[in-house]
Amino acid sequence: MNMQSSAPYAAMVLVQLSYGGSNILMKIALEKGLNQLVFVVYRHIIAMILLAPFAFVIERKQRPPLSLSVMIKIFVLSSLGTTIHLNVYYAGLAYTSPTVASALSNVIPSLTFIMAVLLGMEKVKTESPRGWSKMLGTAICVSGSLVFTFWKGGYLFKSFENRPLINIYSTKGSSGEYRHAKENWIKGAALILTSHVAWSAWLILQAVVYKVYPARLSLTTLICFFASIQSSFLALCFARTPAIWKLDWNVQLLTIIYCVRASEITI
Repeated sequence: MNMQSSAPYAAMVLVQLSYGGSNILMKIALEKGLNQLVFVVYRHIIAMILLAPFAFVIERKQRPPLSLSVMIKIFVLSSLGTTIHLNVYYAGLAYTSPTVASALSNVIPSLTFIMAVLLGMEKVKTESPRGWSKMLGTAICVSGSLVFTFWKGGYLFKSFENRPLINIYSTKGSSGEYRHAKENWIKGAALILTSHVAWSAWLILQAVVYKVYPARLSLTTLICFFASIQSSFLALCFARTPAIWKLDWNVQLLTIIYCVRASEITI
């Protein structure tokens, strides 16, 4: 395998590593008092400011005009893939661990496949091995996610759960075991799975929108723009305390900066 053919695989590994790091940092920041609504607002405002100059310069000639229909589609795209997905996802992350959050992301391809089949965008050929492998893989992924959601037994690596390497956000219970401050496994996993449904719908709609607006950087900038407006509206309703909007040189600010960079990698 040469360097050119292996580049996409290396990029996929880099993306997964960035997601894993963002889950860990976000969990720490949430336990340190970072409000998820405020985080989403700051993340997309900063991302929009960083991306806008590149989009303007690079895609100045190839950017198609914006019609009302396209803007509505981008607005819905922002609602699914950012406003709904991220806020519900981080609400679930507050109740569970970064390990579970990362593991549950494996259900996204299966959910996307199921939605595409239901919408008639993809057909399953039951007479071919490829079709059977898709159905089998989907069943395994969905079943595994359900096991993660409703499992009530012990943990496979219990020693790591009792004594985590990063103990910033853990508290010690009466039994002497380390527990997450707001741990609620079922609620957290259910919220994360719900967010992945919105993310899968975003993936499908993104393919539709890209056909009518094939300017990748400009599209991402517009998504960040609408997401910042939507999240700001939610924050004004549910995060009115001025103190939670204050940014200091701490793990909360590091998390915002890191997640902005991680989102740029995945573009």
